Amino acid sequence: MKIATWNVNSVRARKAHLLDYLRAEGAPDVVLLQELKVEEGGFPRAEVEEAGYHALVAGQKSYNGVAILSRDPATERMRGLPDGDDDPQARYLEAEIGGLVVACVYAPNGNPVGTEKFTYKLAWMERMQARAAALFEEERTVVIGGDWNVCPTPLDVWDERAMAADALLQPESRAAWRTLLWQGWTDAFRALHPDEAGYSYWDYQAGAWPRDHGLRIDHLLLSPHAAQRLSACAVDRGPRGKDSPSDHTPVWCALEA
Repeated sequence: MKIATWNVNSVRARKAHLLDYLRAEGAPDVVLLQELKVEEGGFPRAEVEEAGYHALVAGQKSYNGVAILSRDPATERMRGLPDGDDDPQARYLEAEIGGLVVACVYAPNGNPVGTEKFTYKLAWMERMQARAAALFEEERTVVIGGDWNVCPTPLDVWDERAMAADALLQPESRAAWRTLLWQGWTDAFRALHPDEAGYSYWDYQAGAWPRDHGLRIDHLLLSPHAAQRLSACAVDRGPRGKDSPSDHTPVWCALEA
């Protein structure tokens, strides 16, 4: 089974790229999408179904939004993290597909540091840690994937000094990520590529893409049952090189049967 995560940065603007990706040879069985920037009614459900996928969508007008696309029907388990009844931001969606549990994550960016946006980021990560711990205790095959908006280590950023003030690199952000990993989750890409940068995001500004000034912020976390089945994980840089692309590109992993 092949599972991918992709921040599409507006499903309306990137609809053609998304459909190309879904129709390509070797397309994933499950695709976790972030930053849809549409409410559920604006999601291109008919076109996605024509491409062979079912869709669960938690949308939000103009901002955020997450979706789970799957070749086999998915059963929704949760939308939105617990203890966030007053949180209107569409950042979490969880489903079951056969014996697989998947969660789609769009973590807050948190910039600028020192504002309520950074406070919200850290509080949201605490809620995510609690949900991840509950999922871990189920002792199931679980994949939590998405745009985590954290560069875990210096290897995951093109230049730490240039990015030193960014929320994605702050000690508090990295500590929140480590707390997740220490529950027992496996970072799929880093497990197989310990020395490769693996950038998944390049800013639209300052020639970041042609200069390969990237960040690794899109991650797939695997429970032990999933990690023991991990056979491959890679960054698909192709979509980032297209005209009018998302600033992110897909990251995928393969689990053996």
